[in-house]
Amino acid sequence: MRLKPIPRRSTVDQVVDRILAVIKQHNLLPGMRLPGELDLVEQLQVSRPALREALARLDSMGLVNIQRGRGTFVSDRSSLVNCVQLVRSALTISPRELLTYAELRSAIEVQAVRQAAERATADDIEMLEELLRELNDFDRPYEQSLEIDFRFHRKLVDIAGNELMQNVMEVIYEFVLAQMARTTPLPRDNELGHRLHNEIVTAIRRHDPDAAERAMRAHMQAVLCRLTAHVKCQETA
Repeated sequence: MRLKPIPRRSTVDQVVDRILAVIKQHNLLPGMRLPGELDLVEQLQVSRPALREALARLDSMGLVNIQRGRGTFVSDRSSLVNCVQLVRSALTISPRELLTYAELRSAIEVQAVRQAAERATADDIEMLEELLRELNDFDRPYEQSLEIDFRFHRKLVDIAGNELMQNVMEVIYEFVLAQMARTTPLPRDNELGHRLHNEIVTAIRRHDPDAAERAMRAHMQAVLCRLTAHVKCQETA
């Protein structure tokens, strides 16, 4: 008899679960404000970067709404339903249409990573390094790896600080996930992706926008090449 190993869970995963449990147990209504960042750090006994990443994940899932300068609020449950419906729609989009979204994403992220290299704080870099460690964990389920991959790229756009870029990434969020699902190899087979993610973080740590741009261009070019090959395969099938 063989027993499956217990999956390792990051601090961020645990914080996400704890906040979700509190929202459910206390039946918090949409619009209710969660405790402030310092209060949550003290209560949960976690680092500020781990808390911020957990809140960012909940925000991307549509479960909370982070309002700069005001705080974090419980989201309307209907927004999550709409998000799920959009994801399902995105998964049915044609590969050629996905290629268009991938080209838009490439333009945004190449510029964003330059700004991220110039503006990243110590906390920002720590959070990117944590996401990188999670990406390099080959034992994670494939779907979870895709989610972490998206959060890594979303974090780069957030660090850049361009609100319009952030808004556009929100709009095409589901399509980016669908594109990732069709082009991202299994974690163990994604040697190029892991290398380029590492190069991006190294460049940002050194505040080197040129190196960050080169690594991101190479990464986006690999994505576009895989998606283009997928389009050709579908059209000749």
